[in-house]
Amino acid sequence: MVGILAANSAVSTGAFSIDNSLRFDDYGPNYLTRTPSSAGDRKTSTFSCWVKRGSVTTNGILFEARIDGDNRFDFRFNASKILIYGEISNSNVVYLETSQVFRDPSAWYHIVVVIDTTQGTQSNRVKLYVNGSQVTSFSTSTNSLSSSQDTAINTTNVHSLGANTSGGAPLDGYMAEMYFIDGTAKAPTDFGEFDEDSGIWKPKAYSGSYGTNGFFLEFKQAGTSQNSSGIGADTSGNDNHYAVTNLVAADQMLDTPTNNFSTLNSVKAAVGSNSSNTPLFEGNLKASHTDNAYKQSEGTIFPTAGKWYWETFIQNSGNDAGAIGIVTSGKAQGAYPGTTAFGYGYDSYGSGSKIHSNSRDNSYGAGYTTNDIMGTALDLDNGTLTFYKNNSSQGQAYSGIDASQGWGYGHGSYYATNTIIVNFGQDGTFAGEQTAQGNSDANGYGNFYYSPPSGYYALCTKNLAEFG
Repeated sequence: MVGILAANSAVSTGAFSIDNSLRFDDYGPNYLTRTPSSAGDRKTSTFSCWVKRGSVTTNGILFEARIDGDNRFDFRFNASKILIYGEISNSNVVYLETSQVFRDPSAWYHIVVVIDTTQGTQSNRVKLYVNGSQVTSFSTSTNSLSSSQDTAINTTNVHSLGANTSGGAPLDGYMAEMYFIDGTAKAPTDFGEFDEDSGIWKPKAYSGSYGTNGFFLEFKQAGTSQNSSGIGADTSGNDNHYAVTNLVAADQMLDTPTNNFSTLNSVKAAVGSNSSNTPLFEGNLKASHTDNAYKQSEGTIFPTAGKWYWETFIQNSGNDAGAIGIVTSGKAQGAYPGTTAFGYGYDSYGSGSKIHSNSRDNSYGAGYTTNDIMGTALDLDNGTLTFYKNNSSQGQAYSGIDASQGWGYGHGSYYATNTIIVNFGQDGTFAGEQTAQGNSDANGYGNFYYSPPSGYYALCTKNLAEFG
């Protein structure tokens, strides 16, 4: 049995597979833009994409089309809610903010926005669907969009993805499988379906037409040019390629709606009075201290069986790289993993040591510091934990671990400037800090710097379905 932080999204392990997503960091900002060479249908269009959030408290635009400050249309996260905003000459306005909140950083959400101003009923001119279901409850609902009104979408002005057209309100998280259909109001069932056995909404291939300015972004390419080899390559056949700003090959990720990887959790960590959450970046894979105080981060997936491997790159140890290890979610960890019975830690302090229940063994392992890559091999079938430093085993650190509690990633430290980047298999570059080595697990999943130990697997849902 596997413990996964509850998610309002699909995780598909069926035949249809999404291979890549694109990571967006609101500290970039990084985004994509395109200026159509000819106008399309300004009355009717459909936008579909899958989104996994990083920060769940900040604003983040998914799509915007802008003529000027008084004529624009966008779809965004407005803190924890979804907002659809449209303004035409400061008169015809759409402002639909959901009552429902979307604040699960482990979830892939499927979002579909359908605009069709030719509809006679005003409430049918803008529709929002999340995970296959239409959203009809809005905390704020203003819709004065007139019949057959032209919108800013599909003009020959700039359109953007991941931020507004000037880089404002940047998204923090991931986007995948992005469709835009020019001139047709599509249903969510054109892009997804409910699994017959589980009832979970999952992606499927779209087979319809795209229209003049329609596109399909799969994020399969790694180039930075606005062409078929670029990150923003359109694979619909229309060649409506997008240009990138501050996006590089390292932002192409293996974390997708059909194989969801663990990340660090931006919502919760550091249960207890001694610590607070570490600020997170780079799609919740980078944790960076900004002051001297005990802070911690933990993962989003906590299996109770199987053998799992992940890596931690020490980007900057500051005065002390802290302690890496495993924790049980929702249990008090004290200052860092191992301070209580609910964590097992490998501390960098001094010459290295292991710690559990606040009992320290200074004879275990070497110390570690800036530029070291630390591997963690967690065997929940046999209740053991082994750490690696730059691919050199430090020996079995612990045995007798009670797997039934569920264990996942943990890190904690005290000093400012301490920064770590985690790779559960989705990013072998450690956010561009290293050159990916392309080492996958025995199932072919993940991109690790070092080869996982024999029998150990990336912490992702396809492996969990088999080994969890």
